[in-house]
Amino acid sequence: MTSIKNKIDFAVIFTVDNANPNGDPLNGNRPRTTMDGLGEISDVCLKRKIRNRLQDMGKEIFVKSDDRCDDGAKSLRSRADKVLKKYSKDQDKFVEAACKEWIDVRAFGQLFAFKKKSNKTPASTNLKDQENVDESMTGADAVSVGIRGPVSIRSAFSIMPVNISSIQITKSVNSEDSDKKGSDTMGMKYRVDYGVYVMYGSINTQLAVKTGFSDEDADDLKKALCTLFTNDSSSARPDGSMDVVKVYWWKHNCPNGQYSSAKVHNSLKVIAPESNGNGKDYKIVLTDLDNLKPEIY
Repeated sequence: MTSIKNKIDFAVIFTVDNANPNGDPLNGNRPRTTMDGLGEISDVCLKRKIRNRLQDMGKEIFVKSDDRCDDGAKSLRSRADKVLKKYSKDQDKFVEAACKEWIDVRAFGQLFAFKKKSNKTPASTNLKDQENVDESMTGADAVSVGIRGPVSIRSAFSIMPVNISSIQITKSVNSEDSDKKGSDTMGMKYRVDYGVYVMYGSINTQLAVKTGFSDEDADDLKKALCTLFTNDSSSARPDGSMDVVKVYWWKHNCPNGQYSSAKVHNSLKVIAPESNGNGKDYKIVLTDLDNLKPEIY
């Protein structure tokens, strides 16, 4: 596969309806908000969802969440060792192999930073046992390789301040065996009543050449964005509570782009309603750019 030849910009408009799209662990897991009260979803959270969708599509992913691990690897190091161990002394081949194996490395890049393993061998008086010790147990070289990816994604923000509701919940079952009923455990759940969020991103052709990010990879990314919240439900995000409204996909006619990403992204405006309603009466305004029309999904 050859790398992409044309710069790409994209935008995703989606809604949140009575859900917690991205809890803040430093704020009691309340939905993230800015100082102005706008709802926020971090770029890291969005990349996690994209990775999950690509994995659902049958693509190999390096950074897998524990509940989606399907290769038996218990850590990023063990997953990397399976593919990259023989390239640890050749950084160029290491990068090439990593990008070829995992689409999220080709897309977002990755920092491979692993400490040198212990030189200690298992205690044994049997010479044959010591001869058969795996190389990874006898002290593999330390690895520190950084890869810059061509796909950049900005955090998503709501078009107007969001209202956050809180409800108190209780756990009224025993966690351990006991003849007596345990006391109720109190907790809190938070949700955004309703919000319209916008996310922007770009694909850089120069970095795509270095990682081998191809037109096929770009199409897979586009499919992932269109179905971003499929198979993403949880108690905080029930099925149907988050929905992709539209995806805008601008493909330029040259490697560096006809316009800057800022100009392309600013051509799309999602305008909040003037009345103090629930925010559902928003408007989408797209300013035409000469010779650059987006595909709209």
